[in-house]
Amino acid sequence: MRTLYQVALPVFLLTALALPPAAAESVPSYEQAREQFEAERKQKSKGSKLSPEDQRIMQQAGEDLAENMPDPGLKIGEKAPDFTLPNAFGDSVSLYEQLKKGPVVLVFYRGAWCPYCNLQLHTLRESLPAIKAEGAQLITVTPQKPDKSLKQVKEDDYPFEILSDLDSSAMKAYNLYFEVPMELVDVYRRNFGLDLADYNGDGRYVLPVPATYIIDREGVIRAGAADVDYKERMEPAAIVEALQQL
Repeated sequence: MRTLYQVALPVFLLTALALPPAAAESVPSYEQAREQFEAERKQKSKGSKLSPEDQRIMQQAGEDLAENMPDPGLKIGEKAPDFTLPNAFGDSVSLYEQLKKGPVVLVFYRGAWCPYCNLQLHTLRESLPAIKAEGAQLITVTPQKPDKSLKQVKEDDYPFEILSDLDSSAMKAYNLYFEVPMELVDVYRRNFGLDLADYNGDGRYVLPVPATYIIDREGVIRAGAADVDYKERMEPAAIVEALQQL
């Protein structure tokens, strides 16, 4: 996994050992959920339905993104850029106004259509008691439209904010923004019936590199991770560990 902060990597890898047993048991593991999901999908599938050309396009898109964004996201110690974005109900939410209440766990994810994003959000939902116990709140940001987020809130019973970055300003400010190649957009359409514009708005074929930040009350980034591999996400246990160290 490519971490946002190389100096923080040992902390994240050793989080399960560093956490008190009670805290470690109180949060689920994203990696375990991912392994189970992939095993079940492999069992149901008889192999990839993608053509060799479509597989090449997907692989090339991933390699190009890694080359073009070798160090995505912001670094520890940097000031987190403020933003004001609409939530799933159309209300404006300001990051710095929320920081007045306590630390914020800020998560950028791709959208409701992404199964790995859904796995991450599910584990975060189950981790909320441990996050709130440290006086923090969870805020998520996605390029999708508020109506798509509202559907997620209702279907998955998410009690945290889902904000829509409709002009991509937050993704750009956090150095996470990228444009999806049209070849890959077509692969999504042909094979998965997915048109990103249906989620993000007309002509918006854009995504964030998935990322998580732990931001203290002064607006300083204290920990986090970003990875161009969309399957990789910061573990909830690592988030709780970082909050405990504030």
